[in-house]
Amino acid sequence: MKKVHFIAIGGSAMHNLAIALHEKGYQVTGSDDAIFEPSKTRLAQRGILPEEMGWFPEKITEDLDAVILGMHAHADNPEILRAQELGLKIYSYPEYLYEQSKDKTRVVIGGSHGKTTITSMILHVLHYHHIDVDYMVGAQLDGFDVMVKLTDENEFMIMEGDEYLSSALDRRSKFLLYQPNIALISGIAWDHINVFPTFEDYTSQFSKFVESIVNGGALIYNETDEEVVKVVEATEKAIKKFPYHLPEHFIDNGSTFINTEDGPIPLEVFGNHNLMNLEGARAICKQLGVMDDDFNEAIQSFKGASKRLELIHRTPDFVAYKDFAHAPSKVTSVTNAVKEQYTTKTVVGCLEIHTYSSLNPEFLVQYKGALDKADIKIVMYSPEALEIKRMPMISPEDIKKAFGDDSILVFTNGEQLQTYIENLDKKEKVFLMMSSGNFGGIHLNELFNA
Repeated sequence: MKKVHFIAIGGSAMHNLAIALHEKGYQVTGSDDAIFEPSKTRLAQRGILPEEMGWFPEKITEDLDAVILGMHAHADNPEILRAQELGLKIYSYPEYLYEQSKDKTRVVIGGSHGKTTITSMILHVLHYHHIDVDYMVGAQLDGFDVMVKLTDENEFMIMEGDEYLSSALDRRSKFLLYQPNIALISGIAWDHINVFPTFEDYTSQFSKFVESIVNGGALIYNETDEEVVKVVEATEKAIKKFPYHLPEHFIDNGSTFINTEDGPIPLEVFGNHNLMNLEGARAICKQLGVMDDDFNEAIQSFKGASKRLELIHRTPDFVAYKDFAHAPSKVTSVTNAVKEQYTTKTVVGCLEIHTYSSLNPEFLVQYKGALDKADIKIVMYSPEALEIKRMPMISPEDIKKAFGDDSILVFTNGEQLQTYIENLDKKEKVFLMMSSGNFGGIHLNELFNA
């Protein structure tokens, strides 16, 4: 029985990997200074929740086969120092995923946006047709208990490829460690300004990603994205290249249909960005042996990944969605999609900006025009968050100037936003609540079900 220890086991990705290894038969231990739901309950159900919070160097013993390090842990963490002292092998999260999949066909989905949805679509189609694969995806899916699965026998490993840093000890982008046999790039739009201070720094990660594909491998790419095309055309890597683009489609009575050789098929998802995601997923599935007819049959029942245009509430009067969108390109595509789907209704686009990149005055201008398709535009941010992050203060006027729209309503706390929405006439409106946070503690289900 292999023994592994997780430093920062409570993270959304880390706890899923811990559960996957536990279910594979490994002896799993871990530590963290704070663990929140749903990680806490899910670890407890399997008997691998740490008994107390904190870091305990005595947990690091010579008989450990691996120490797995999460991004949350700093380089001076006492457990890391103990592992280094003992000469143990310390893996970052992506390093260990590669270790588990190095004898498999690795499929890695990369891109600034859409990678979670594309990975989810692929897994949905494979699950529908009872094709068993190993996987790692960043959102909860219907029909899947955990978001990491590892076996000894499955041929394929499907992974969402993140361009963010691997760990406190490894500053490489995560997706550079996977060495894919089959890769996809969905789009490139500047993100993570805290570690990639220039657009060139950021795009170079995708060039390196292409170079990391094994010789003779395949690259699926969005041919409508200029930056992606530049990266693809610049490589001399010996790989096969397969472009994809927006499929023919139409909207009828509030539902989106795509045209196929067998006639139009209805979808549960909507928006050009999701149709592009669908075509990327189709191209990957074709590489895995799933033909178009089978893909079309399965994709009709795909309802979306968690927090990706996720329906909160629907009544005869109004509809409310929540979405993880926070980067400018994502905000733009999701807002446009909702307006295109609901052309006769008033779209209320509400964005919370709270990440390091979003709150950076130099980056804020990237949001120009992002909410243009919304009829009522709202931006929320927290001055307290700026103080905590020790960042320059920004004003509501700065927000309006950056977005290029004086009509934007700016709120600086969740209570203000909640009061506004509660008092707003909701008839014939569509609410789009976009954030990677929680709007200052607002419970969206309660707000729209009241």
